[in-house]
Amino acid sequence: MSNLVDSIERFIDAIGKAGRYSENSIRAFYRDLIILERFLSERAGIAGWEEVNESTARAFPARLFQRGHSPRSISRMLSSCRKFFDYLINENMVKSNPFIGISAPKAAQKLPNTLSVDDLSTLLEENIDADTSTNIVRDRAIIELFYSSGLRLSELASLDIDTIDFAESQIRVTGKGNKERIVPVGTMARTAVRDWLDRRDEYASQGERALFVNFRGGRLSVRGIQSRLTEWARRKGFSQHVHPHALRHSFASHLLESSGDLRAVQEMLGHSDISTTQIYTHLDFQHLAKVFDLAHPRARKDAADSE
Repeated sequence: MSNLVDSIERFIDAIGKAGRYSENSIRAFYRDLIILERFLSERAGIAGWEEVNESTARAFPARLFQRGHSPRSISRMLSSCRKFFDYLINENMVKSNPFIGISAPKAAQKLPNTLSVDDLSTLLEENIDADTSTNIVRDRAIIELFYSSGLRLSELASLDIDTIDFAESQIRVTGKGNKERIVPVGTMARTAVRDWLDRRDEYASQGERALFVNFRGGRLSVRGIQSRLTEWARRKGFSQHVHPHALRHSFASHLLESSGDLRAVQEMLGHSDISTTQIYTHLDFQHLAKVFDLAHPRARKDAADSE
């Protein structure tokens, strides 16, 4: 019997004598802690409970999630781990509880479909010349900006003509909570916006500051932008509905795939919490488990990867 299992046995014996838990609860404690012991022995080669740190504790629910355990089941196992480490602290076997603050993954959120790079090339392909309608010039600029800079629908609708800086290739965006951020604007988007600005006076009322305006001269509304994107996708032969959020989601996914820089994507999307970015870009607890396997100095892969 390993030192880890020996401590688990003593804990089970202690709570059994205390009489605070039912037999079913005690059996559940034992099963949960044996799963933890096997994870530590197989994945990290840990020989003593004092070696378990917060990084290892975070990797445990990641591995459980990867193996198909439900968030509810993982939450129960984490509760068992916290109680067990409280016992270890009382026994002076460890100094702190690494499972405090560790939570189970949330149920997967439904995300919009990501458009492929080829789909976006089809969507954005448009030859602009003197005979092109002003609506098409404007709508192409809108779609290029959505995909180039990962803007929210409300953010794009609120843009003014002085928020884009062509010299610095960036745009000033007012996001949630009235927070401003600066995001880059790609070459194709800058060209499309310049083409639109050459035509904007055909629509804009005198003194109107909105970057995108409707044919009546005022700011193009959120609903108006949605309608124009729907019409554009229909004209391009798309059978599925293309929502502005799908363009933002595609921007985030494609950028992350090419750069791997989650923090940079977080800043460009304007997320205050990186966990939002992880969900938004299809990252989940499986990603954390892979990071642990690759980066933890004591992590190792075994052929037998079972509980």
